[in-house]
Amino acid sequence: MIIDTLMNFISTTGILNMDYKSAIMIGVAMLFLYLAIHHGFEPLLLVPIAFGMLLSNLPLSGIFDEGGLFYWFYQLNKMGILPPLIFMGVGAMTDFGPLIANPRSLLIGAGAQFGIFSSFLGAVLLAGFNAQEAASIGIIGGADGPTAIFITTQLAPHLLGAIAVAAYSYMALVPVIQPPLMRLMTTKKERTIKMEQLRPVSQREKIIFPIMVTTVVSLILPPATPLVGMLMLGNLFKESGKTLRLSDTAANALVNIVTIFLGVSVGASAVGPTFLVLDTIQILVLGVAAFMVGTIGGLLIAKLMNVLSGGTINPLIGSAGVSAVPMAARVSQKVGQEELPGNFLLMHAMGPNVAGVIGSAVAAGVLLSMFSGY
Repeated sequence: MIIDTLMNFISTTGILNMDYKSAIMIGVAMLFLYLAIHHGFEPLLLVPIAFGMLLSNLPLSGIFDEGGLFYWFYQLNKMGILPPLIFMGVGAMTDFGPLIANPRSLLIGAGAQFGIFSSFLGAVLLAGFNAQEAASIGIIGGADGPTAIFITTQLAPHLLGAIAVAAYSYMALVPVIQPPLMRLMTTKKERTIKMEQLRPVSQREKIIFPIMVTTVVSLILPPATPLVGMLMLGNLFKESGKTLRLSDTAANALVNIVTIFLGVSVGASAVGPTFLVLDTIQILVLGVAAFMVGTIGGLLIAKLMNVLSGGTINPLIGSAGVSAVPMAARVSQKVGQEELPGNFLLMHAMGPNVAGVIGSAVAAGVLLSMFSGY
């Protein structure tokens, strides 16, 4: 009796039920935790993602099974609720002043969207995905996790786990992926260019901007309204000067809570037996290729603008055209200061960075308009 009870207990432990795929994913989770905590690679994103991945791959935990805790968090992603809330928080934290002061930044943000459409073509022509799946994969190139989740829930929900993990992982690994490409695509002379201070932007301009962008984008691309509208609503909270409590909540408590829910549920979706399949490997490869093409596209547009402006634009700000805000702008600042201490590029890089956020949402709207009824 005692032996049978003991054997039953042993048979229900996670150790005996561990498979090699779950073990691999636990190793990946440990690596992500190490990168986030020891090296500081976007810990606010990577820690919840990695811990959610760890918990869901512990055998028999049931945390991501139907009815489990993370299962319900994940439903908020599938229903498209969390991504627009993240956008509202980003809008409440972001100053669009650099973009308003230098509208040319829109071109750099647009250039960084090359990765989205090149990855779309690659997914169709090289990997054999259909148009809806390819559109969802392509959006990874914008380094925009919320947008990737938003479009995938509507076009290819069966790929949501792999695409969400890829998008958020590459967002968190911006400080690793981008600097080598920035040095490869620019010269020492270009990296040491000092840019002139941006003009002051009035409060009236900052109030009109989110209202105007929301109206124009929504009239042209209605599917982009939830993302662009919530982004601009958060920014209007910030800039109006009359809704400080709403702005503070959106930029702090709310976005932190949503980040926890979204991060752990995205990580939990990477369950070894269903995650480590050929489609996932293809998505990860296409995703990193798209992100690299997007970074290079932004750098090339910035290099062209530097030539046309007579050498007044530092091409390093081009890498910030991807929509990983503000991570990509901080990388531009860091690489610039490594080349020339005292060279302050952060505010100049924020223009392309916020343009990239708008650009990825617009790209999502284009893809949804083209393929939502496909």
